[in-house]
Amino acid sequence: MLAARASGVAMQQQVMARWLAQQGLELAAMQPVGGGCIHRAWRLELRDGSQRFAKTNRATLLPVLEAEADGLAALAAAAWLEPTAAPLPSIPEPLALAELEGEAVLLLSWLELGSGSQQGWRRLGQGLARLHRASLASSDGRFGWHQSNFIGSGPQHNSWRGSWAAFFSEQRLGVQLELAATAGRALPLATALLERVPHWLASHEPEACLVHGDLWSGNAGLLICGGSALFDPAVSRSDREVDLAMARLFGGFPAAFFEGYEREWPLPAGHRQRVDLYNLYHLINHANLFGGGYWQQSAASIEALLRHWS
Repeated sequence: MLAARASGVAMQQQVMARWLAQQGLELAAMQPVGGGCIHRAWRLELRDGSQRFAKTNRATLLPVLEAEADGLAALAAAAWLEPTAAPLPSIPEPLALAELEGEAVLLLSWLELGSGSQQGWRRLGQGLARLHRASLASSDGRFGWHQSNFIGSGPQHNSWRGSWAAFFSEQRLGVQLELAATAGRALPLATALLERVPHWLASHEPEACLVHGDLWSGNAGLLICGGSALFDPAVSRSDREVDLAMARLFGGFPAAFFEGYEREWPLPAGHRQRVDLYNLYHLINHANLFGGGYWQQSAASIEALLRHWS
């Protein structure tokens, strides 16, 4: 088995080397790295001493990698709109995208992650706030995105809406609850929830920021050189609070991250009440993707929201 695995890696390296050569790059070594649960990830060492990062998967998942590249480019473009010289999180640059002999491949710039410090997390929070605020310069006030994309490997619908309440209830919770019902796992009280969400959010009128969209602790980090980074986005024009809410889910970010964000751009009143509502989207998405205890968590969250908000 180990020999077969080694042979497979060697074949992938040969394919990767031929592809890179077409771009004028000479591959010296290709090593698997950890991190993702969807794609295979690789560190590519080039003959000139530089490094690149690559993601590979079966060819049918090329649209997932295309959406990731689109999101990374959008975040980088928003960073250019920041009017000050204040540091912003680094965004991996999408360098090439292709289908190679039955596999989808996304080539990215390499970012060296380190352990960092509380000050580093505080600066990441500040940098995210600046990125959110800078993105408003290119906003037309609508919520959505120019294309649907993916949240993990699940579909994320992004049809434009003028109202945040309508967008979140229809394009986020509504879609996930419909997927659950189609799979025969309709959640109790789902209809009651969808009827109430537009009313709960009616008085909350956020600006349509460009958000990362999948900001759990595995999709951000501190760089060994002292900066910070954001990666693996699921972007849209949304309430900036969705990023801060998800940053509290699945282990969460250090408190210094939230302190840094609040110092740069304080969140409006009521934001803590909306955390569980916004994170319900991710719980149901995980239930649809992975099943298991996420179904119970989703059902319990719906019950709690109806009890606390009604």
